[in-house]
Amino acid sequence: MSRYDIEHLLDRYLKGETTARENELVENWLTENDNENNEWQKLDETGRAQWLNELFSDIESTLDVSDNNVVPMHPKRTLWRSIAAAAAILVIASALFLEWPAIHNNFYAQQLATLTAPAGSKQMITLADGSQVWVNAGAVLKYPKSFDGKTREVYLSGEAYFDIVHKVSQPFIVHTGNVITTVLGTAFNINAGKTVVVTVTRGKVSVIADKQLLGYVTPDEQISYNTISNEHIQTKVEAAKVIAWQQTDMRFDDITFEDAAKLLQQQFKVNISFTNDKVKKCRFSGTAIKGKNLDQILKILCAFNNASYQLKPDGSIVIDGKGCN
Repeated sequence: MSRYDIEHLLDRYLKGETTARENELVENWLTENDNENNEWQKLDETGRAQWLNELFSDIESTLDVSDNNVVPMHPKRTLWRSIAAAAAILVIASALFLEWPAIHNNFYAQQLATLTAPAGSKQMITLADGSQVWVNAGAVLKYPKSFDGKTREVYLSGEAYFDIVHKVSQPFIVHTGNVITTVLGTAFNINAGKTVVVTVTRGKVSVIADKQLLGYVTPDEQISYNTISNEHIQTKVEAAKVIAWQQTDMRFDDITFEDAAKLLQQQFKVNISFTNDKVKKCRFSGTAIKGKNLDQILKILCAFNNASYQLKPDGSIVIDGKGCN
């Protein structure tokens, strides 16, 4: 065990960066001596933060970094104003020492895996519990290789569609910044940017921002939360349209090239422009394209409409050509 590891864990706890399981372990340490007069239970949030800061400093100065079970104490120092601190420090420091191998194995050996969907493509993954996640272009999903705790927690940046296996005893939680979406088993879409949008296709989810419940979302409902203004709105929507990007087949029925480009922009999160209106107004029908790759789809659409396309350095796409007759 190293002093750095312990300091790092407590420091992240103070900053609110620990996982739910890590929070539970720290809380268990703090309430280890479970007498009814435990001062930790009496402190409010501000008091606990102050106490933890003092504890953090004390453990840093007293914890032996060698493999020694003896923890030096400072008899005159007090961390709790109404009780002696020595016992509390000894309990926590000893617990940290004795349990560190298990803690290390549980949290640090099991690093979060990362799935990134490149621009112009989508990725699908089946998680350890059998849940499936479709990650839209440009989005990043971080997830554990197994779900061993009381919750199943993942972290999302961008847009993804979740089809979650039902487990009452192990809720599924999606973190998108300070917005937390919690489900038991359902299917829903999250688009996380400056505005976090949660849309449900099946089941029911709760959405929390800054520890405040924004609401419960049921099928064909949506909550939009502005992370800048901290305002939110809950509305009725056609969920099937919201998650159209997740489908691997794209159908174009009596549609202009311009409208088709708008669908591609939504599905692949890319900017598409035209050099002339003639190409833009080309209309076509009855085209079904399979596949996840934007390049493949554009080749087919351009062939239909006597056009060509060019990928710019900034990732945008420009469509040019004579257009349809």
